Amino acid sequence: MAWQTFSGAPLKDDLFKTVEETIIKETKQGNRLKVCIGTDSQVKNGTIEFATVIVFLRERRGGFMYVNKTREKAKMELKRRMIIEVGKSVDIAYKLCDLLEKYDIPLEVHADINTDPNFQSNSALSEAMGYILSMGFVFKAKPNAFASSSCADKLV
Repeated sequence: MAWQTFSGAPLKDDLFKTVEETIIKETKQGNRLKVCIGTDSQVKNGTIEFATVIVFLRERRGGFMYVNKTREKAKMELKRRMIIEVGKSVDIAYKLCDLLEKYDIPLEVHADINTDPNFQSNSALSEAMGYILSMGFVFKAKPNAFASSSCADKLV
């Protein structure tokens, strides 16, 4: 996984080390943080493009994010793609949860799934919510899932 900043610069160290250094730096500057993780995807010419983001929110001071983009040559139904998105987010959340807990940083996992049953993505809502909650994470879906439905969405 090649993580980068929003501007496209690759991270200098591995993700875990970079996140810890980020937390230490931001805390020293007096910022209270919250981390939101989300993934979105889009099908383009038979290839599924995924973007996973780690959004750092500074209380009353904006935020920034780290991004990972991947591609997969596959054909799949929407519900399966939504669950894969959630899986990518949960995987990163799980890798970072001990670190975030160590520094008392709240964590949310955002799913790009609509809570309105009139939308196709809603078919994956119960599975996604169950998966995220069973892992012990805070779950957010549209319209409150900005990490996936706004941040990651802009990158695929």
